[in-house]
Amino acid sequence: MSAQLAPCACFHCGLPVAPGSGWEVEIEGALRPMCCPGCQAVAHSIVASGFGDYYATRTEFSASNAQQVLAPPELALYDSEGDAAAPEAGSPSLDAVFTVEGIRCAACVWLIERRLARLPGVLGADMNVATERLHVRWSRAHCKRSTILATLRQIGYAAYPYDPVRHGEQLERARKKLFRQLFIAGLSMMQVMMYALPVYLADDGTMDADMTALMHWAALLLTLPAVAYSAQPFFRAAWDNLKQRTLGMDVPVALGIAAAFGGSVAALVSGVGEVYFDSITMFIFLLLGSRYLELHARRKAARALENLQHALPAAALRMALWPQRRDTELVAADSLREGDVILVKPGDAVAADGVILEGDTEVDLALLTGESRTQPKGAGDLLPGGALNASQAIVLRVTRAACDSTLSMLVKLVERAGHGKPRLALWADKVAGWFVAGLLLLTLAVFIGWQMTDPARAWQVAIAVLVVSCPCALSLATPSALAAATDRLVRQGVLIVQPHVLETLQRATHVIFDKTGTLTVGKPVLRRVEPLAGVAREHCLALAGALEATSAHPLGAALREAAGAGGMQASRLRQVAGQGVEGTLDAVRYRLGSASFVRELAGEAPAGACADELSSVYLGSCAGWLARFELDDALRPDAQAVVRQFQARGKSVILLSGDAEPVARRVAAELGIERAHGAQLPDQKLAMVQALQAQGAVVAMVGDGVNDAAVLRAADVSFAMGSGAALAQMHADCVLLSGRLSSMSELAGTAAATLAVIRQNLAWASLYNVVAIPAAALGLLNPWMSGIGMSLSSALVVLNALRLRRGGG
Repeated sequence: MSAQLAPCACFHCGLPVAPGSGWEVEIEGALRPMCCPGCQAVAHSIVASGFGDYYATRTEFSASNAQQVLAPPELALYDSEGDAAAPEAGSPSLDAVFTVEGIRCAACVWLIERRLARLPGVLGADMNVATERLHVRWSRAHCKRSTILATLRQIGYAAYPYDPVRHGEQLERARKKLFRQLFIAGLSMMQVMMYALPVYLADDGTMDADMTALMHWAALLLTLPAVAYSAQPFFRAAWDNLKQRTLGMDVPVALGIAAAFGGSVAALVSGVGEVYFDSITMFIFLLLGSRYLELHARRKAARALENLQHALPAAALRMALWPQRRDTELVAADSLREGDVILVKPGDAVAADGVILEGDTEVDLALLTGESRTQPKGAGDLLPGGALNASQAIVLRVTRAACDSTLSMLVKLVERAGHGKPRLALWADKVAGWFVAGLLLLTLAVFIGWQMTDPARAWQVAIAVLVVSCPCALSLATPSALAAATDRLVRQGVLIVQPHVLETLQRATHVIFDKTGTLTVGKPVLRRVEPLAGVAREHCLALAGALEATSAHPLGAALREAAGAGGMQASRLRQVAGQGVEGTLDAVRYRLGSASFVRELAGEAPAGACADELSSVYLGSCAGWLARFELDDALRPDAQAVVRQFQARGKSVILLSGDAEPVARRVAAELGIERAHGAQLPDQKLAMVQALQAQGAVVAMVGDGVNDAAVLRAADVSFAMGSGAALAQMHADCVLLSGRLSSMSELAGTAAATLAVIRQNLAWASLYNVVAIPAAALGLLNPWMSGIGMSLSSALVVLNALRLRRGGG
C-alpha cells in the first residue's frame, strides 16, 4: 500500500515542507513538493532513471535527505550500471571510477582505502588525491556498486560514479566553502587579536580585572564563529574517524581545538586560569590556510590530466555526400565511424583520428604532445583526435572511431594514472597512522606528569602537545611532491600511468632501448630494391605492399608507402612477431621479413643475397627468393644526448633490437652504447630482461610499444613512445606523449628532483616533530606558538613540493 502523504509534506520523505521552499519534482504528471535539495535530487534521479513507479508502490516514506546527497533508492539504481563497468563480457570482476566529496588531506585517502579494503568482495581500492577520484575493483558475485557508495557515506564521504561536469562543480563548491571557512577564521583571528593584545601589553597590572574580563568575553563571542563554522571540517572528520575506530590526523586537531576552547570557557566563567581564544582562532586560520594551499596545489596538478578528458568535441560536421556535395550535418562525435568524412573548421578540435583529404593548415598538438608550436599539415597527413585546427578549414576522412582515437586511448590511461602509491607514500601513511596513536598516549602522559608537578600548567601544556604534533606535514610530504611532479611532466608531454615510475627510474641500474621508433625516428625510408630472381622491381614492390597492407610496423609502413596503390590484395595474412608476414596472392604463398623467416619457405638464399649493412627485408615464395629491400631509419637528433646523460648518471645502457646484428652494432657505435644485441625476437628480449633481473639489476625499458608488449610488462619500469600505433598496444608504465626521446632525460631529472624533495619533506617533518614535541611537552611552547609551528610546517612541505612544478628540486 502506498504511503499516505500529509498536507504540506515532502513527497519523497514525508517531512514538513517550509513555506515558499520552492523545491519540487514532476512525478506522475504533477509537481510534487520537496523539503530540501537532497530529496529533490534523489527524486529527480529516480524519475529520470525510469523508476517513477517506486512512488506508487512504496509502503513507507524514504529516509530524509536533508543530510544526504545519495539515498538508498538512488544508490540501488547504480547497480544497473554494473555490466557497463565490466572490463570484458562475463568477467567475474568489475571496476569503476568514483568521485568522492570531502577529501581534506592524505589521511582521508588512507581512511577510504582502509575501510573499502575491509568490504567483502572488494579486490582493490586506490584513491587519487590529486584528482579526488577513487578507482575500485570488486567481485561481481560478492559486492555491489551501491554497497561501495553506501560504505563511503557511512564514513562521511559522499560519492558517485565519475561524471566530469558534476566532478568539476563539486570541486568548485568545495573550494568556495573552504575559502569561506578560511575567511571567517581569519576575520575572527584579527578581531580576537584586537582584544587580546591590550591584555598582553597590560601585564604590569595597569588593566583592572573587570576590563580584562570584558576583553575576554568579547574574545569568546568572536571565537564562536571560528569554532562553530570554520572548524567544522576538523570536528566532522575526527568524529567519522572515531566512529570507524581509526585515528586520522584530524583527531588530535579536533581534540586540541575542543580542549583549548573548553578550558578557556571554564577559566573565563570561574575566573581561574588562562584563556586561549587568540591561539584557537590563529590555529584554525593557519591550518585552514595550509589546507587551502594544498587544495590549490592538488587542483593545479589535476588540471593538466583533466584537460585531456575534455579535449574531444561532443559533435562533428559530417559530409555524407562528399565529394559530390559539400553539405554538412551536425552529428555526435561518438557516432563517427571509419570512413566518414568530416569538416574541421578553424579553431575546432578534431573529433577522431583521420587523414586530411583536402586543405592545408596549422595544427596545435600541445594537449597531446606538450609541443607548444603549431605544425603544418596538408593532404595525406594523419591527425590524431584532440588536435586543434589553428588555421584553415580542412576535410578529414576518419580512420578510427572516436572511442578508439588516440586521445580516447590517452583518457583511458589517465583513468589509470595516479592509482596506487609508491613505497615511500605507503610508508608515510603507515607511520602517520601509528604516529597519531602514539601522540594521544604521549599527550595523556604529559598531562598526568604536569598535573603532578604543576597542575596550573597541565592543561596548557597538553593542548600545546596536541596542536604542535599534528602529522599533517608527514602525510603531505609525499603526495604533494608527486602531484606537483605529475603536473610538470604532463605539461612536458609525459604521462605517468603507474605510481612507482619516478621512484623505480631513480633506482634503475640498466636502461634498455629498442631501436626502431625509439632511438630512430621510426619512419624508415626505402633506399634500394634488389630483385633476386629476375622479377621486375615494380612487381616485387607491389607484392611487398600487398603483404604489408595491414601492418603497423614502421618497416611495413615504409614498404607500403613506397609501393603506392598497386591494386594487389593478399589473403590469409599472418603476422609473426619479430620475423615478418606471410600471405597468399593468386594462390601463391609469399613471405616478407627477415632472412631466416623467408628461408623457411624459399630455401637457401642465392650467394650474396643477404647483406645487413642497412635494415634489409626479404621477399620470397615457395618458388624461391624474389627480392631484397634495403631501408634506412635516421637516428633521432636527441638520441646521443639521452644515452650520454643516462651513462653519466651511472646507469648501464643496452641496445636491444630485432634488426640484424650488424645494423644494431652500427647504431650502437654511433650513439656510444657499449652493449648491443641484434636479431632479437620478443621472447629473446624478455629472456634478457629476466636474466638481468635475476642478477639483481633494476631494469628500465624504453620501446615503441608495437612488438614490445611482453618485455615492457616484464621490466621493473617501462616507457613507450607516444605514437598512435604504440598507444593501441600500451603496456608501459609511462607514455612519452611528446614523441621526443629527450623526454626521458627530463623524466630522469624530474625523478631525481622529486625523490630529493620527498626526502627533504620527510626529513623536515620528522625533524620538526622531534624538536617541537619535546619542547611542547616541557612547557616551552604556548598553544599559539604550537599552532603557528604546525601550520607553517605543513605549508613549508607543500611550498617545497610546488617547486617541482617550476622545475626546482
